Amino acid sequence: MRNHTRLCTAIAAVLLAGPTMAADTVSNAELLKLIKAQSAEIEALKRRLATVEHERHPATADTPTTAVASTGDPGARRDAQVQAAIADTRESEMAVAFARGGGNGGSGGGSTRWGRGNEAGPMFRSDDGFFTFKPDGRLLVDFTRTKGSSYATRNISGAQITSARLGGEGTVGALGYHVEADFADNKVALRQTYLTYATRLFGNTTKFYLGNFLKDLGTEGSSESARVPFMLRNAATAVGQPVVSYFGMGAQMRMYGDNWHYSLSINGNAPSSSTSGTSTDSTTYLTRAHWNPLKNENGFLHVGAWYYYEKISDGVTSINNTPSIALDYNDNLAVSASSIANPTQDRGKGFELGGVLRNFWMMNEYGKRTIDSRTAGSLSRHGSSFAAGWMITGEAPGFSSRSGSWKGVKVNHPVTSGGWGAFELAARVDHYDFADAPRGGKGKSYTLGLNWYLNDWSRLMLNYIHWNTANKVGSFQGPDAGNSIGMRAQVVF
Repeated sequence: MRNHTRLCTAIAAVLLAGPTMAADTVSNAELLKLIKAQSAEIEALKRRLATVEHERHPATADTPTTAVASTGDPGARRDAQVQAAIADTRESEMAVAFARGGGNGGSGGGSTRWGRGNEAGPMFRSDDGFFTFKPDGRLLVDFTRTKGSSYATRNISGAQITSARLGGEGTVGALGYHVEADFADNKVALRQTYLTYATRLFGNTTKFYLGNFLKDLGTEGSSESARVPFMLRNAATAVGQPVVSYFGMGAQMRMYGDNWHYSLSINGNAPSSSTSGTSTDSTTYLTRAHWNPLKNENGFLHVGAWYYYEKISDGVTSINNTPSIALDYNDNLAVSASSIANPTQDRGKGFELGGVLRNFWMMNEYGKRTIDSRTAGSLSRHGSSFAAGWMITGEAPGFSSRSGSWKGVKVNHPVTSGGWGAFELAARVDHYDFADAPRGGKGKSYTLGLNWYLNDWSRLMLNYIHWNTANKVGSFQGPDAGNSIGMRAQVVF
C-alpha cells in the first residue's frame, strides 16, 4: 500500500511540476525537451503502477481491462487517469511541434516576434537564439508649403518621399549585420550597412561596427531621422557636420556603462560620395561621450560632448555647406556664405545639456566647425539649438539615457488597439551663424511641432516654422522672413 501511495504521489508531482517548470522556459526547444522527459517519466511510473496493481489484483484471461474499469475499482481509475495525463502530454508535445513548424512539414524551429524595438516588422529567431533576422524599412512622406517671403521663388509648395528604406538586420551569435538601401533626394544610396561584434570590454557592454553607419554626432546627429521630434535635424549638427556628413565607411566602437556611453570612430566617404573611386577619401576621426550625473525613476540629466578632426580629400575643391533652415523640400530656404576654396582639413566640436523629467524633455546643443584652407586661412561656422517637449498623454519621451540619442516612443494606448495614441507638443529655436566666412549670412528659425504617435511604429507630424535670413551672397540677399508648414506621415518597420 505504501508503494502504491508513493507511486501516485510521484505521478502527481510530475503532473504538477509541468506547468511550473514550463513557465520558466525561454524557448520552444527547451519546452519540448521538458515535455519529452516528463512523458518518459510518466510512462515508467505507469509501468511500475501496473506491476503493483497486477500483484495486488491478478487479472484473469477472461477479464479484460475495460471490464475491470467498469467495476469502479480504484486502481483501474488511477490507471485511467495516468493514461489521460500521458495523452494530454502527447497533445501538448504535438502542439509545440506544430508551432515550431513541424505541423506543416517544415524542419523549422525558432519563433517569431512582432514589434521589437518600436518597429512594426517581425523578428525571426532560432530555437537557441543563435540566429536572428528582422526585415527593416521605413516610409516618410512629406507635404510642405512656404509663404511670406519677399522672394516669390521661396514661396513654393510640394510633396516628396523624404525617405523610403528597405533592408534587413540580424545576428549570428555575437556577430551582427545590417543592410539598408534608401531612396531620398531622387537617388538611391546605402545607409546603415555594416557588420557588428558585441562583447564586454573592461566589464562594460561594447559593440564594434565595420561598414557604413550613422555617426555618433550629437543627440540628433546620432539619431535616425525618423526618430527625432522634428521634421528637420537641429542647427547644431547640421552646421557642425564634417564633409563626409552623417554616414561614412569605417570602423566604430561604442561602450555603454550604467549612466554613460563613449564612442570612437574613423570614417572615410560614404558609398554614394562623388569623390569615391577618383581620389583618396576624406578621413574623419570622431569621438563622443555622454554622462547622466542624475538618474532615477522620474528621469535623468544629460551632459554630452563630441569632437572630430577631418583630413579633407584632394577631390574636394571647395566647401559650400548651406543646410536647410526650415524644411527639406524647399532648397531655397537656407543661410548662405561664399564657398571656401582649397580646403585641407576641418575640426568640429559640440556640447549637449538637457534631460527628461517624467513626460517632459529639454535639450540644448551647440556645434562649431572650423575649416582650414590653403588660400582662405581658417574660418568658423556656428550652430545652436534650444528645444523642449511635453508628452501630453503621459508617455515617457523617446530620448534614451543609454545612448544619448532619440529612439521610439512606447505608446500607452495605441490607436490600433482602440486608444487615442500618444500626443507630443514640442518647440525649438535654431540659430545659424556663418558670419566668420566671407560674405557669410545669419539666420534663425522658430519651430512649433505637434506629433501624434498612432502606435509604437507610426507617427503623424505637423511642424510650423517662422524663419528669417540675412544673406550677403546668392539669389536671396538681404533680410527676409516667412512661414513654412510641414506635414509628415511615417511608418517604421
